[in-house]
Amino acid sequence: MTSTASDQREEVAARRRRAAAQRVRDARDRLTSTTGTRPVFDYELLRLYAQNRQSASLAVLLLVGTVGFLSSLWTGAVTAGIWTAGVLMIHAVIITKCRQFLSMPQGEVKIKTWRLRFIMLDLFFGLAWMFNLIEPVGVEESTGTFMLFVMLLVVAVSSMLASSLPIAVFAATVPVTAVVAFNFIAKGSLHYYILGIMAITAQGYFLLLAHRLYSSALATLQARAEKDMLIAELEQAKAISDEARNRAEAANISKSRFLAQMSHELRTPLNAILGFSEVMKSEIFGPHAVPAYKDYSEDIHLSGQHLLGLINEILDLSRIEAGRYELNEEAVPLADVVQDCHHLLKLRARNRGITIHEAFEQNLPRVWADERAIRQICLNLLSNAIKFTPQGGEIWIKAGWTASGGQYFSVKDTGPGIPEDEIPVVLASFGQGSNAIKSAEQGAGLGLPIAKSLVDLHGGTFTLKSKLRVGTEVVIALPPERVMSALAPLAEPAPSIQPAAPNELPIVPFEERPGIRKRPLYTVNG
Repeated sequence: MTSTASDQREEVAARRRRAAAQRVRDARDRLTSTTGTRPVFDYELLRLYAQNRQSASLAVLLLVGTVGFLSSLWTGAVTAGIWTAGVLMIHAVIITKCRQFLSMPQGEVKIKTWRLRFIMLDLFFGLAWMFNLIEPVGVEESTGTFMLFVMLLVVAVSSMLASSLPIAVFAATVPVTAVVAFNFIAKGSLHYYILGIMAITAQGYFLLLAHRLYSSALATLQARAEKDMLIAELEQAKAISDEARNRAEAANISKSRFLAQMSHELRTPLNAILGFSEVMKSEIFGPHAVPAYKDYSEDIHLSGQHLLGLINEILDLSRIEAGRYELNEEAVPLADVVQDCHHLLKLRARNRGITIHEAFEQNLPRVWADERAIRQICLNLLSNAIKFTPQGGEIWIKAGWTASGGQYFSVKDTGPGIPEDEIPVVLASFGQGSNAIKSAEQGAGLGLPIAKSLVDLHGGTFTLKSKLRVGTEVVIALPPERVMSALAPLAEPAPSIQPAAPNELPIVPFEERPGIRKRPLYTVNG
């Protein structure tokens, strides 16, 4: 619970720091930008404008040619040709400048200068269209319809192409709309008043559409920037995590090497302590002058044995964590190993008034495993059960088949149990629960972690189930592929013996020779 609360507080603090950094970045961008957006957004919007203009160059060219041809019907070929040439020249300048802008590196682009340049080019483009519509020949209704059609076409195209630069849309479309509306209103009839109002309304609609397109493009750029920023933060966090993991792995390796070296250094004098204390407590060279010395020698020997067991556990844990623990696998009778461990600890359990029950399934085949590791697992579990089971309690040892076809053995006691939130603690190296701390027989907290690590090396599962004031059960399950099945002897017909060549002895197969008894073979399932 405490860890979860601290994690939540750290997450909230990180979110606040991220929001504060975002506000500072936005304020700095507004101060350095001429449009109120980020400078990188200003460049991207201009780049989008240039790309739109360049991609639609052929469509604009066809539009100018078509309108010029239709205009020649009223203004004449010469006037229409001059107008068409002028508009195409402005269009060519716009395309040239767009290509020049796109070819420049971002660092060399002056945003303010290029924005003004594009706005002025769009203004000239709109004025050129305006000159074609100022004074068309004739005042017939069809001419007014043509003017409205051209205006709508020019306004729609300009609004779509220059939407990422709203001022350019205004500069390119307002002159055309203004002259068309003025021509309609100047004619003084209700019909043309309506056309003039339609022209102004269309202008407002396309300006609103251009603003929406601009907002959509800006939101897309902001989303992409946030995505890139998030990716950068994730990469940075991953780099920090990888560095921390590497440091942790290096520290763990250093710790394992230190423990292994210190354990070896401690075993050398410990052997002398155990040897001489056993000589002294056995009084091999004569009785002690003071009887208390014998008791002291026995205490020294027991303490040395306890320290030796602790050192051996540390060495095993160090080898497992360093990945240097090698399994010496062979065909192992699981039930027999568990029963041997029971016999080794039976006297200790009897002295504490604890009854141990056995429940083994019969005719269990052997398993392919490291017998020393299986024995150590079973001894660790039984020792823990005897240690924490109160006087007069009971322990059950079981061995048999799993539902998937593997084999298991379990140790269940009637001890005080382990709280659910302490189970990860007792399975960690040197971890001890509250009951272990209160117990008179405190250990180093290595029995269960070593057992679990050895089970993992075998590809098995380690399951610890416990309930307060009821007891604890640990189940060790080995996978089906480690169970060995007996094969029946091969029943092959006796091979025919060919007559031996002169000076040669007949060859008799090995299994058919007298005195050779067939034995059932074992194979590993899977």
